[in-house]
Amino acid sequence: MSPRRKAKIDPWRLEVRKGWQLVERNPLFGVFHCWLQPADDDELSPDTWAVVTEDGDIRHHPRRRAEAAEWAWVFAHLLLHLGFGHADPRTCAPKDVDGARPEPAYRAACCLAADRFLRTLKLGRPPSPLPVELPEQDEVTLSERWRRLGIPEAYKPLGEPDFRVCTEEMAKLHDFQLTFAVGVVESATSALDRAGAPRATRDKHVEGPWDVALRWFMSSYPLLGALAAGMKIVADVELTRAWNISIAAVSAEAGEVYVNPLAQHTEEEWRFVLAHEMLHAALRHGERVGPREPYLWNVACDYVINGWLAEMGVGEMPEGLLFDQTLSGMSAEAVYDTIATDLRRTRKLATLRGRGLGDVLDRPARPLRGGVDLDEYYRNAMCQGLAYHQGQGRGFVPAGLEQEIRALDQPPLPWDAQLARWFDEHFQPEEKRRSYARASRRQASSPGIPRPGWVRPEEIVRKATFGVVLDTSGSMDITLLGKALGAIASYAAARDVPRARVVFCDAVAYDAGYLPVEEIARRVKVRGRGGTILQPGVNLLERADDFPADGPILVITDGECDVVRIRREHAFLVPQGAPLPFRPRGPVFSMK
Repeated sequence: MSPRRKAKIDPWRLEVRKGWQLVERNPLFGVFHCWLQPADDDELSPDTWAVVTEDGDIRHHPRRRAEAAEWAWVFAHLLLHLGFGHADPRTCAPKDVDGARPEPAYRAACCLAADRFLRTLKLGRPPSPLPVELPEQDEVTLSERWRRLGIPEAYKPLGEPDFRVCTEEMAKLHDFQLTFAVGVVESATSALDRAGAPRATRDKHVEGPWDVALRWFMSSYPLLGALAAGMKIVADVELTRAWNISIAAVSAEAGEVYVNPLAQHTEEEWRFVLAHEMLHAALRHGERVGPREPYLWNVACDYVINGWLAEMGVGEMPEGLLFDQTLSGMSAEAVYDTIATDLRRTRKLATLRGRGLGDVLDRPARPLRGGVDLDEYYRNAMCQGLAYHQGQGRGFVPAGLEQEIRALDQPPLPWDAQLARWFDEHFQPEEKRRSYARASRRQASSPGIPRPGWVRPEEIVRKATFGVVLDTSGSMDITLLGKALGAIASYAAARDVPRARVVFCDAVAYDAGYLPVEEIARRVKVRGRGGTILQPGVNLLERADDFPADGPILVITDGECDVVRIRREHAFLVPQGAPLPFRPRGPVFSMK
């Protein structure tokens, strides 16, 4: 007898399964527990990828060929219809539906809302390219406008409707919106676990009203629900006494909110307090202080946040908090410029931490178990929360807060682009001029008409230069050092900066004088003589008679150095994740 042949596996069917597994592994969608099965041969039209049934099952086209990333986008799109309540007759207006089939304008608006959320989530790949800019209006507003003016071609969905409006009995049986809210919490907690922070939201202690307030955000306020799921509340009397915390403070680095358990406030007031501190952390107010006075910047951010929370009606504002109706609609930077003219009065104002103290801590109030970078977590939590909050029409969001959340979703510039921008601010290339002393290259095309050519000025001018204080200790990474010096050389040459004054530092400072920018890397010798002391190198440049008084200084170090004070324009170039042992006044570029 011949051996039994193994059944052939359809590779395209495997792509469907892989796409479904990508969706199931995502904590946001893994809570749905839906079934995936192929549709019958004539059930779906050729243009239809898949549909979701009233009870949450997904039926996909059996003969469509696509990659797993595209199937993942389609399946997540369908589950978002359920999570956003698009198929729930209690949330969509009766005029937007026609029986069980969604009206075309309403269906197009719902599909746009799902795609807009998925673009933020970055799960899978859309089967067809999406427009660069998607409308920000909610589904009802868009559907009413498109019903009146027509659906734009770019937003017309293909194929049959991918969801149907279910009955009220079915909606009560399957509360997909509540399931999705649980998924948002699971997604935020999973992101925090990956960042290295503990999953628990508080230490073991007697439950207080702040714990009840935190759970309210996770269950009933989606804008901050994902953020609240990852924040940890620390209620410790001794800690708050040591840090002079009157009511509350926050550390964005640790992802912790420190509350004073002796403070007497209602549950509504604790909601306001927790929302206040969480927005401080999520909007990165501590990292945005720059050269501003830290406490005054904290006060300006307090005015803005309290105004937003009062407009949204989140909890109840405790007495004595910073609130001024005349500052409504202003950014934190604008408020800072406004109140900076009366420093004597602002010193008497009190934050949630107390008078003259900022409630945004510059370091964690207790030791961390490991380095934690929560930038991606804060960004995802706020962007997902905003999309779900607006998609469900859960309440008003001030325009200023929405703008700041959307700004968080923009990835930061890479370090080399930031360094190039720094060079642009301090060095301008020499402008060329036209002169008849040199014929134009196009002169041959018109011999009878003289044409001036481009020349650089021949008069003697002082060439722009800058100083480089370079850490050459043994702890410096050679690869990153090469990247930094290569970038410096290319950017300086592009801006007609021929030479730079270079000082090498490890245990002592070595003055290398003025070097051509392209030769700095060849002169570097990593000596490795103990700890790095950079201040003598900075002093050498600042006191040198042959170094211009307006020449900026670029410090390249791994962060294992002394406390450096620089009295002129400067910047730091450090490896990613390497903290400086002091608060820098100039920009810090993190190399990758």
